[in-house]
Amino acid sequence: LRETELRGERKKRIGMFFHMVLERNMQLHPRFFGRSLRENLVSKLMKDVEGTISGRHGFVLAVTGIESIGKGLIRDGTPFVTFPVKYRCVVFRPFEGEVLEAVVTTVMQHGFFAEAGPLQLFVSNHEMQDGMEYQAGDIPNYTSSDASVRIQKDCEVLLKITTVSVVATEIFCLGSIKGKYLGLLNDRA
Repeated sequence: LRETELRGERKKRIGMFFHMVLERNMQLHPRFFGRSLRENLVSKLMKDVEGTISGRHGFVLAVTGIESIGKGLIRDGTPFVTFPVKYRCVVFRPFEGEVLEAVVTTVMQHGFFAEAGPLQLFVSNHEMQDGMEYQAGDIPNYTSSDASVRIQKDCEVLLKITTVSVVATEIFCLGSIKGKYLGLLNDRA
């Protein structure tokens, strides 16, 4: 467990997972005020941020707590009130060089796509062990020259992230299964 400071944000890192404190302005209609105001704000926050992607922070997996809720400000010309909310959450952010398990989703002539939780990855045929050949047909796959390894849809692979591409609302990675201990883990097909 390592705690780091990045642009004024507190983070605790465990591999590709971070426990962070983030801020968000939440808008709430007055019909949600009353005794359950806090619960309504927290519920709306969880609905709005869990499962979203921020290129800067990564995939927001879960809100784990509320640090503070500021005073509400009425928005001019509307009945809505804006509350600044500071909250703790777990985010998933991949880095180059990380090794992770992924499930193959699509196999094609130029490589295969895989998913690791919310993360999509592509492994080019140039980033596979030598001797892997593409086999077209009903179930496209990559098979080793001695037929001992067969990578196809729904197989689990251990891969290394070689490139991370981050844009405002999307994170995409390139990976490799070249190297010691990388490659096919389990054939679930």
